[in-house]
Amino acid sequence: MNTCLAPCPVVFDLDGTLIDSAPDIHATVNAVLRIHQIAPLTLDQVRSFIGGGVDLLWRRVIAATGLPAEAHRDLVASFMTRYHDATALTRLYPNVAETLGVLADRGHPLGICTNKPMRPTKALLEHFRLASVFAAVIGGDSLPQRKPDPAPLRAAFSLLGADPVKPLGLYVGDSEFDAECAKNTDVPFLLFTRGYRKSDPSEMHHTARFDDFADLPGLIEQQSEIARA
Repeated sequence: MNTCLAPCPVVFDLDGTLIDSAPDIHATVNAVLRIHQIAPLTLDQVRSFIGGGVDLLWRRVIAATGLPAEAHRDLVASFMTRYHDATALTRLYPNVAETLGVLADRGHPLGICTNKPMRPTKALLEHFRLASVFAAVIGGDSLPQRKPDPAPLRAAFSLLGADPVKPLGLYVGDSEFDAECAKNTDVPFLLFTRGYRKSDPSEMHHTARFDDFADLPGLIEQQSEIARA
């Protein structure tokens, strides 16, 4: 596996990693379901559907509610009209802003690689005043491929100046999609354990794991020390 020397590029997932956006996604899903007179889903249900992008989210919603599969396109369109600027209920995880500042001050190029569409991704980064922190942002509709395909993560590393074929960098995420994407890209994966994963961390590919962003700069330093050894 590739490792890096500081200050190496660090790319982050968004939902369930930097931000807890499940409450906004939950409210937006239920707003669409109300139009169709369907009983609302719980927050835990919707949280379990997050990770593979909007299309997969709605395939799971359809399966859970019994809505007709042929309504998928219209449901996604109705959802997206409300989702573009859904920020009111979303929160940064503790110590995220401070940690991003530390990494930027140390010279790490920072990026985002998410399956969330680009427009709501940018809206959230602007909402939290983080847009200027990230030199590369790849959304779920930036390329034909989505995570766990390595293409989006390779694109993010490339924008940060890394070799897209053998990027010397780190990926930080929370889900099985992120873990598999890092494995497919052959980069170390740092697993945030307070996100939206469905598996036990011991069952997931990862280089190291953490539950507090205050610990992340130290983990990144450790990876650099391993690379120097």
